[in-house]
Amino acid sequence: MFNKAINQYLNKHHYKSISLQSVLFDMDGVLFNSMPYHADAWYKAMNTRGLNMTKEEAYLHEGRTGSGTINIVYQRQWNRQATKEEIEAIYNEKTIEFNKHPLAKAMPGAWEILCKVKKANMTPTVVTGSGQSSLLNRLEENFPGMFRPELMVTAFDVKFGKPHPEPYLMALEKGKLQKNEAIVIENAPLGVEAGVAAGIFTIAVNTGPLDPQVLLNSGANLLFPSIQDLCNAWDELITAFKATPKI
Repeated sequence: MFNKAINQYLNKHHYKSISLQSVLFDMDGVLFNSMPYHADAWYKAMNTRGLNMTKEEAYLHEGRTGSGTINIVYQRQWNRQATKEEIEAIYNEKTIEFNKHPLAKAMPGAWEILCKVKKANMTPTVVTGSGQSSLLNRLEENFPGMFRPELMVTAFDVKFGKPHPEPYLMALEKGKLQKNEAIVIENAPLGVEAGVAAGIFTIAVNTGPLDPQVLLNSGANLLFPSIQDLCNAWDELITAFKATPKI
């Protein structure tokens, strides 16, 4: 089932195998069911300032830095970049609105798949465009012992957010990994694009309202309807990585 996608990746990048040592997880929409809260917060923060942005659009911007999202809307509506002060004010308002929501719950299957990753002596790492400290601080609370802070990549670390490959390339650098020694798990089109642009085998999980084809069009090597479905198929997937014929 998975061998075709793996072979296509290997042939495209001229690797003999995927020697999996690390799994790079996006956070919002992958580890936490937080995207509905982000979408609502962006909608309210933007509209308060007369900026037109729907909740649905927020899903398409997922993975960008906050400044990147704000500047897209400013360019579209007012034909200019937002000032530093405007960006700080809007993102602060967005954070306030986000924190009005209940704590986002962990995605079903997230803990189980992390346990499988650790059991196989692989390193799970978070690569997120988020700068929401309320979520970042909850990683250890919800997933104790799973993540090493020094390997994480967040909005505070990068100059270019997703879909630029910088976040995932930085994760490889921090982990001293080659591109064929990790895989990416993403739920957003821009995140998928970032993983693919970084040259890493990228798995999409469609945990939001998007048409699945949007994620495939972004270049996902494989697509699952949820984290739980990916977790259920994990052992089969790892076997396929190990068994795929060498080029």
